Amino acid sequence: MPDPESVDDEGYVIGSGRSGIVRRIGHDDFDPVGTLVLIAIYMVIVGAMWIFMYFVEFLGGDLTVIG
Repeated sequence: MPDPESVDDEGYVIGSGRSGIVRRIGHDDFDPVGTLVLIAIYMVIVGAMWIFMYFVEFLGGDLTVIG
């Protein structure tokens, strides 16, 4: 196996890459857009389920108690 430092960027085995830190991301550089999108999708799903349960439970007649 060749030296990991002499391998070019294409075609090397996973785990044989360079081990040095290429770039550090500080707190000011981090932009959590993906996380916020996932949270927004989750809230939309929860809101839709809440609205659906409102129509099923309260507008469908008597209250149902399970348990």
